Amino acid sequence: MGSPLDSRHDQTLEVIDRLYDAYPDTTISLTFSNRLELLIAVMLSAQCTDERVNSVTAELFDKYDGVADYAAADQDELAEDISSITYFNSKADYIRSTCATLIEKHDGEVPDTMGELTELKGVGRKTANVVLQHGHQIVEGIVVDTHVQRISRRLGITDEERPEAIEQDLMGVVPEEDWQWYTHLMITHGRETCTAINPDCRDCLLEDICPSSKVDNSVDLASGESWD
Repeated sequence: MGSPLDSRHDQTLEVIDRLYDAYPDTTISLTFSNRLELLIAVMLSAQCTDERVNSVTAELFDKYDGVADYAAADQDELAEDISSITYFNSKADYIRSTCATLIEKHDGEVPDTMGELTELKGVGRKTANVVLQHGHQIVEGIVVDTHVQRISRRLGITDEERPEAIEQDLMGVVPEEDWQWYTHLMITHGRETCTAINPDCRDCLLEDICPSSKVDNSVDLASGESWD
């Protein structure tokens, strides 16, 4: 089993440094060309893969031209357009309602404050953080998705369980200049190595400092040979 560093702060900095070296080009994987498309893509991505979202939005963004089109869309038709997405009926309702609110309260524009964004139907703090960071270049928090939750806890960076509590905890140990990219580093590492089921601890670049490692570094149980 790996050995965590002496403090949570040291552990976090070492994790970030190693992941930056491993994934220097990591970034958001959703495809969008403006703030509205970003907002809709992130809303659709809840409990759904970015790959699936991108395949759906490729046609969706061609069909609907701006907030007025979405707000006026037929609920059943919009739901059918995104029917391969999880919870498509609810998400169709969120999109229509949100776009109507954007027209009524924000002159058709996607707002640039956490408070205004989280007042939109179907928009929580995670979605708002993504829109602020990648749509407005405003970083005031850390996006906590399932990868960030899982890996941060496995690495001993946080013991919190709820996304809101995890975010606040992480903001105390992750340097502010790394808040935006911490999420992308964790997402990439989660997809490449530290998967939800059967993580590849043996080939993980963080194994030696991970308190959740499944590897016995002294003896390979299968062969009886030392790993040193």
